[in-house]
Amino acid sequence: MADPNPSVGQLPLLVPERHPQHDLFICDVADAVLKDVMPQLEHPFYSLSKKPETSVRRYEHNGQWLEITPSVKGLATIYDKDILIYCISQIMAKLRNGEEVGQRVRIASADLLRFANRGTSGKDYKALIEALDRLEGTRIRTNIVTGDEEQVEGFGLIDASSIRRKHGLDGRLLYCEIKLSDWVFNAIRHQEVLTLHRDYFRLRKPLERRVYELARKHCGQQPSWKVSLQVLLKKSGSQSNERLFRGMLKTLAASDHLPDYMVAFDPDSDMVTFTNRGTLKASIAPAAEPWSGRLDPDVYGDARNVAPGWDVYHLESEFRAWLADGEIEPKNPERLFIKFCTSWFEKRGRP
Repeated sequence: MADPNPSVGQLPLLVPERHPQHDLFICDVADAVLKDVMPQLEHPFYSLSKKPETSVRRYEHNGQWLEITPSVKGLATIYDKDILIYCISQIMAKLRNGEEVGQRVRIASADLLRFANRGTSGKDYKALIEALDRLEGTRIRTNIVTGDEEQVEGFGLIDASSIRRKHGLDGRLLYCEIKLSDWVFNAIRHQEVLTLHRDYFRLRKPLERRVYELARKHCGQQPSWKVSLQVLLKKSGSQSNERLFRGMLKTLAASDHLPDYMVAFDPDSDMVTFTNRGTLKASIAPAAEPWSGRLDPDVYGDARNVAPGWDVYHLESEFRAWLADGEIEPKNPERLFIKFCTSWFEKRGRP
């Protein structure tokens, strides 16, 4: 982006970077690559309202559905999701380093707040506790597949959380321990994650964050992605009507401050086009070369069986790029390739 912090009037469109000079003790956290699980990017799990939402939501699209039931404290918000992004990023970093990982993640509260570009005053720690309550209380039923499993029983975004603070009710919050749900952890284990731009945390409006997520999932590193306003509104989970949503997109297109993607809106066709700025790899990590390991030729027959109709050599190129993007060095590439092809077919069907 030409202007690192564009503005309308006196208000910058991006929140200022609150921690430009990171403490040396948390540089590994500050420099961590942001990761999010793909199903949560594609589907509207989170409230975009700053007011508590307490009504049950149901979303259906192309045969996939999810039903979200909030607790009395309200539906988990897209800002609460920062906690999960932090946890996912830490787990992925450990996987890249060959470390053991589990569903329980311990996080130093100050590190999380700096990671998410938040303040570190008392009210910020209090907001963190409230976010944990909403994440734990929000219950989901869905048939969206993560890994090779379709889970239809109810589950939470996190299964449990605990908080440690200095003695006394007004004591400083030290750390939180979070147990991720089986559903979220299953997506991480199967490498169903995508990298986010660090300026994601600097977007002021909840709907801007959600539109970026959808662009990241559907446009990815392709040159562009075109979608109707109606479908984008549905996928966003916004409770706004079409008129208000259309106005927001026009403003977003005019300001041109969305990370990684330019937005163009055609009012005649009601179509929205996202164009890749070409900044994704450069802004986050050096471009990775596709995995160059060898596959046993016998595996192609099995691949054709699990992904009928697909060109197995196209699937192989996608598989190699996916390994490189996740920095994965497979111990059993043939078995992982078959799992990749199976998942590919389950999500897309025949070409």
